[in-house]
Amino acid sequence: MSANSSEVETSLVSRAQHGDRSAYGELVRRYHASVIHVVYRLCGDAHLAEDAAQEAFIRGWQHLPSYHPHSPFRNWLYQIAVNVALDTLRKETKVSPKALDDLPLATSDPSPETAVIQAERRSLVQKAILTLPPSSRVVLVLREYEGLSYQEIASALEIPIGTVMSRLNFGRSRLKEILAPQFLSMEVENG
Repeated sequence: MSANSSEVETSLVSRAQHGDRSAYGELVRRYHASVIHVVYRLCGDAHLAEDAAQEAFIRGWQHLPSYHPHSPFRNWLYQIAVNVALDTLRKETKVSPKALDDLPLATSDPSPETAVIQAERRSLVQKAILTLPPSSRVVLVLREYEGLSYQEIASALEIPIGTVMSRLNFGRSRLKEILAPQFLSMEVENG
């Protein structure tokens, strides 16, 4: 984030903390897509992700007076979103497999065969991610999909960096165990 963008965000947060709903609305607009993305990667259901993201923004507004800008606003918001997602997952009995169909296709224009293979791989990866324990899944999603640093993840989840590294290592190792045989069989099939 550029210095100017950071200043604008700081101003928006300050105004929102003083009751300016339009300033908070701008913050929601800025982070809406990324919060939904994080929550979707955690729960695998687009409708559930939308509901959980909306709840996260409501909680964010309610708890905004407690936010102190010692860490980026985005990280604070991700922490709320992750907590809402985990609460939602505890309430849900299972993740909807139909949600995996909502994964977007690649933005480039691959051949139809390549597009099918890419979609199959994304589906396999999403299913594998959903098998991880929530603690590892959260760290993996924040690192691999959102690009947060270890320190940012530690701050957002309020855990030590060593725990972040351990959970990330476990998640990556587990994904390799699950996906290696499946990807190998796809390569053999698609020759």
